[in-house]
Amino acid sequence: MRVLGINAVFHDPAAALVIDGRVVAAAEEERFSRRKHGKRPVPFSAWELPDLAAAWCLKEAGLEPGDVDAIAYSYDPAECRPAGALGLDDPWDHLRISYAEHAPGFIAEALPGVDPASVRYVRHHAAHAASAGLAGPLGDASVLVCDGRGEAASHLAGRYTGGRLEVLASQELPHSLGLLYEQATSHLGFRHSSDEYKVMALASYGTPRFAAELARLVYPDGSGGFRTDPVPWDSMAKRRAQGEPLTGDHADLAASVQRVVEDVLLDLVRWLHGRTGDRSLAMAGGVALNCVANSRLASEGPFDRIWVQPAAGDAGTALGGALCVASEAGETVTPMPDAFLGRGWSAAELAAWLDTAAWPYERPASIADAIAAELAADRIVAWFQGRSEFGPRALGSRSLLAHPGRAANLDRLNAVKGREEFRPVAPMVLAERAADIFRGPLPSPYMLFVHQVAPEWRDRIPAVVHVDGTARVQTVDRAHQPLVAGVLDGFAARTGLPVIVNTSLNTAGRPMVDDPRDALECFGSAPVDVLALGPFLIRRPGTAPPADPPLGTAARRTLAPGPRA
Repeated sequence: MRVLGINAVFHDPAAALVIDGRVVAAAEEERFSRRKHGKRPVPFSAWELPDLAAAWCLKEAGLEPGDVDAIAYSYDPAECRPAGALGLDDPWDHLRISYAEHAPGFIAEALPGVDPASVRYVRHHAAHAASAGLAGPLGDASVLVCDGRGEAASHLAGRYTGGRLEVLASQELPHSLGLLYEQATSHLGFRHSSDEYKVMALASYGTPRFAAELARLVYPDGSGGFRTDPVPWDSMAKRRAQGEPLTGDHADLAASVQRVVEDVLLDLVRWLHGRTGDRSLAMAGGVALNCVANSRLASEGPFDRIWVQPAAGDAGTALGGALCVASEAGETVTPMPDAFLGRGWSAAELAAWLDTAAWPYERPASIADAIAAELAADRIVAWFQGRSEFGPRALGSRSLLAHPGRAANLDRLNAVKGREEFRPVAPMVLAERAADIFRGPLPSPYMLFVHQVAPEWRDRIPAVVHVDGTARVQTVDRAHQPLVAGVLDGFAARTGLPVIVNTSLNTAGRPMVDDPRDALECFGSAPVDVLALGPFLIRRPGTAPPADPPLGTAARRTLAPGPRA
């Protein structure tokens, strides 16, 4: 059975293809349209069907639109209620519902040959749940979904047994942890949706002195749900306009919101575990991208193992919806192999791009070792390899890499990307070395948890240590990412450091780089020293090859990290 999944409701439109229960491809529309989060200048992004992403998924499998047996749409208008009845002030809600009701026709128009009757509506939170419970590796497990909103709810708690979802609790709107975090994000002067990660980063600079006040308004109800009553934000911190300086009050408000959300989530997982007794928990929904909260659930919660869908936001519902439809049709569903489900190019195709662009390039005997030498020489590297990642994290396919021992590299990378100075970058480390340096849930292949950096390592890798002594770690498995492992090996041999800096390959306001044109444009416009495009190495004009000293103790002394800023 061939099932195409579509998300086109709130934001992050995406498509995914499942054939005979196996995940074949998945991609977000922003990687094709170059509109971040798929948002056009219209009231809401449900106008944005992922027609480019869907067409690519089909092409990747050698299919035509008419070959698809079913299309899963991750929103069910039959489950909706008017915004006013839900206590929401959403003037566009009726249009969103109407759009969903007409989705079969819109999809058939975007993908000629599709039978409109093949469209199946999947409840939004059921699609989220499937993206964790069916796509994940845990088998039978409890599942927790928490986001801004679905049709009429903001949360689902249940369990997967034998591939079937049992819903144990669901929180009706207007109560929503995701919408609460959006409100805080907007009050703090960021975009109300999609900038929540900035609030999470800012929280580390504050103290949760408003948490007690917030906890009287945001609290668990004891029955697997919660309440989020209206919050008088101005009584805690003055509303910040975009571009205005951040104050201590703003940081304290961020810390307070973060603390209260964590407390409620911890209660929800304890309640869920009390109902299921499971050892494993699978999570999805936008709130599951809060890696600080995830780490607290792992350390203080009752589950032995937590797996979070790497595309936990709405993009992941395209995948979950397709898996739901396949499972309900009797297919045996196979967990997703990894997060590298997007586009990739052969070496010949990449060389053709370089020739067309007239960029001078070289092909070293080992691109991994050549890049390790560049990183050891303190170069910033744009790294473009293999199939692109599905989800918001750069995991070693579309990354910016740097030396972690230079404290100034955090500022260098934030300048390249046009980001706020308080935002951290992440460390990549081989899975077998991670426990020597980081304390927290391991392995961590998708950057969905934070870890304490061992005290003896903090001054050695200052670029990746956040102000609170943590780092959002990505562990690298040699078998699954041999090229990245080669870079780590070569860098460690030259510097004595088994860690490199990894952040997403993009600049401010732009989606992550996806195709070779994106990579060349980014390299041409940003102050990046070297581009590794597949097996090819391209230097910025005037950038000389590094003086790569013989490996050994002397080289390590010469290239030892400088003092922490």
